[in-house]
Amino acid sequence: MSNPLLTPWTNDFAFPPFDLIKDEHFAEALDVELANAREKLAGIRENTDAPTFENTIEALETLGEGVGRVLRIFFTLAGSDSNPKREELQREFSPLMAAFSAEVDMDPVIFARVDTVFKARENLDLSPEALRVLELTHKGLVRAGAQLSGTEFDRLKEVKARLAILGTSFTQNLLADEREWYMELGADDLVGLPEFAITAAKAAAVANEQGEYGITLSRSLIVPFLQFSERRDLREIAYEAWTSRGANGGETDNREIAAETLALRHERAQLLGYNTFADFKLETEMAKTPDAVADLLTAVWTPAKAAADADADILQKMMAKDGINGPLQPWDWRFYSEKRRLAEHDLDEAALKPYFQLDNMVAAAFDCAQRLFGLEFSEIKPPLYNPDVRAWDVTRKGAHQAVFVADYFARSGKRSGAWCSAMRMQQKLAGNIRPIVHNVCNFAKPAEGEPALLSYDDARTLFHEFGHALHQMLSDVTYPSVAGTSVARDFVELPSQLFEHWLEVPEILKKHAIHAKTGEAIPREVLDRLLAAQNYDAGFNTVEYVSSAMVDLAFHRSEPTTDPMAMQDQVLAALEMPSAIRMRHATPHFAHVFAGDGYSSGYYSYMWSEVMDTDAFAAFTEVGDPFDEAVATRLEKFILSAGGSQDAEALYLAFRGQMPKVDALLAGRGLL
Repeated sequence: MSNPLLTPWTNDFAFPPFDLIKDEHFAEALDVELANAREKLAGIRENTDAPTFENTIEALETLGEGVGRVLRIFFTLAGSDSNPKREELQREFSPLMAAFSAEVDMDPVIFARVDTVFKARENLDLSPEALRVLELTHKGLVRAGAQLSGTEFDRLKEVKARLAILGTSFTQNLLADEREWYMELGADDLVGLPEFAITAAKAAAVANEQGEYGITLSRSLIVPFLQFSERRDLREIAYEAWTSRGANGGETDNREIAAETLALRHERAQLLGYNTFADFKLETEMAKTPDAVADLLTAVWTPAKAAADADADILQKMMAKDGINGPLQPWDWRFYSEKRRLAEHDLDEAALKPYFQLDNMVAAAFDCAQRLFGLEFSEIKPPLYNPDVRAWDVTRKGAHQAVFVADYFARSGKRSGAWCSAMRMQQKLAGNIRPIVHNVCNFAKPAEGEPALLSYDDARTLFHEFGHALHQMLSDVTYPSVAGTSVARDFVELPSQLFEHWLEVPEILKKHAIHAKTGEAIPREVLDRLLAAQNYDAGFNTVEYVSSAMVDLAFHRSEPTTDPMAMQDQVLAALEMPSAIRMRHATPHFAHVFAGDGYSSGYYSYMWSEVMDTDAFAAFTEVGDPFDEAVATRLEKFILSAGGSQDAEALYLAFRGQMPKVDALLAGRGLL
């Protein structure tokens, strides 16, 4: 039987034939496509014609097309539906891809050809996008080490190969800890839990085939347990398990991996002529320097900590009234904060949740996309990798725009968190290629026949990831290297965080927040209370986040530590971290930072983007219409369709006319 990864996909939308793809196909397909890519690379190297933009830059753009097709499908499955075979393949593929990347990025002949084109750029009459691609290609090769030689060249290759292995190991260790922990609950252990949490606990027991009820480390299950469970002893057990992922000793412990990763990143930066890894990493971001990042985080930390400290005093008094002596603990915060929210804002998460049905929130996101950008969504039934996954044909004025794939429910084998990826990127270089966009979340799956209910935070997550998806769907560039979300890391969160604002639009909630049992639209008074409480617990949320970003920055702007946990503690002590709040992501499970380089020195990016997203949504509120056509058109033109075809700051200035100040963020969070 032929390998479906090596044959053209002739089904509707050229969709990956998941019904035909088997695990044993991946290694063969990757070997074949790597061989093809190396042949193309040799063709570029050995070309006797003078280097041109077409025979060098465009040739490099299409070099790994086949490899990318195989790996995008593989990593879709490895992240969303893993199994032992896929984990084994992931460990095998990481060094292979690191080696291939080094062959391309560190080839002196390839660099010489690119450099020749780069030096002649002013005389080439290139489009702005093509010039941008040329500049990025040249800079990327320099930063990859193409100008190194001798022992430094060889060592950098070794470092990058080892980092690839470490990132894979970190991810798999974390997944193993998340997959293996389970706390069985008896009927007496459910005190305080609302109906939706009990239903989720029952579904978890069925999925794990243990007992009648149970708790896993899925965020959509453990957070409600921490909010509502009257069993303080069980909250402590669950919380400590959740925050100890990657630090449980044995084969899945990530602490030594983190230390080695930091050491190798520092060495990599110094080989390339930078003082620290943060200097290296931030050079190509909007922030540019570690000092700029530190300034932002410090400006936010001071008012956030003050708010959190004031809130902690209130929660401490509430706990004392319950007859519990001793300090407020991290496993107490969400429990008492939920009680306080009910008292001060008359908002009960358990009463709110029936209004946020998953299907209705998906419809709400689609409704916003239609009103803003004219997109229409029609569900389709291509071959998918799991029965829970759904797909839609996305059109505009009858023309195909994208395929949107959504995988919303938590399950064993899916890594935690939420993300957006593309099974196929938009481009025009090889024809009018439209994207296949993939959103993944980890919402608690309901019992058979019951509607899936989301918390308001879950609904925000759905909108956030859909914002990333729009960035991919609306991409309209020629070159794949600058398509969709291929932008500066501290710019990529702008579209996602901006789209969250439409969940707060009253007419959207009134239309789509429909009670699961009564069919009643969310009452106006409930809606008003919900929106009025948007900044509730902002101190806690901001401290959780900023402390993580501060630790990330500290790791990467100094000499590498041999004991990351000790350094983490030092940073938190210097910040005077509130004792009842912990980092959102402790080092051993800080996948953003250690499961690859993506957000290393870059976890601040969410806050950097938030400064912009608050200001960007103000462009709509200033004209009095969250769906204003003119503003939406500018947003699409300069942000969503442009990808990385221009500098991020230039794109934002074209959309908004000015860069925002941090005051916009503080005001948006109610910290001013």
